[in-house]
Amino acid sequence: MSSSSAGTLLVIAKAPVPGRVKTRLTPAYSPAEAACLAEAALLDTLDVVLATPARRRVLVLDGVPGDWLPAGIEVVPQCAGGLDSRLAHAFGLCDGPSLLIGMDTPQVTVELLALGLELGDGEASFGPADDGGFWALGLAEPDPALLLGVPMSVSRTGAVQRQQLTDAGLTVRDLPLLRDVDTAEDARLVAAEAPHTRFAATLAALAGTGAR
Repeated sequence: MSSSSAGTLLVIAKAPVPGRVKTRLTPAYSPAEAACLAEAALLDTLDVVLATPARRRVLVLDGVPGDWLPAGIEVVPQCAGGLDSRLAHAFGLCDGPSLLIGMDTPQVTVELLALGLELGDGEASFGPADDGGFWALGLAEPDPALLLGVPMSVSRTGAVQRQQLTDAGLTVRDLPLLRDVDTAEDARLVAAEAPHTRFAATLAALAGTGAR
């Protein structure tokens, strides 16, 4: 097995700007409230990334980093194009075992990331999401071509991506199913699952002030 301390953790995310992130949380939450929830989810994710053994920790960002960004995180801009191209570009930044996640799973843990990054030769790790997508993708040998052409943000995204891995001859190790935070109901369920996160605290604070 490859040592996870030699690997790269990638987080692909949007800067938490009102009106640009978590738009499906409205109208239950205002654009400003949705951005607060997005920032909390991103910070929870980056906390876990910082606590996970890795050689590099890279935020692949759409937008400008703010004072929310913790120390110890390398920031690179997302490329132009569709999400498949942007994910492929992120893997193209890497050398050696790499695990990519998004900002939609603040319930993620160090144990899950370490498991996803512990990759042997010819292996991939795959974290399915409950909406049919995926929350994590790990590659022992990053190959951007493995992501190109995958239809994103549809119910078959995860199935197509996983098939693309197996078609390439990779041994795929499945990680646990997680729920992405997309809707207000998702937010409630994820906060209940991970009550000690910033995300849960932010949701609870909003419940009495702005949620509709």
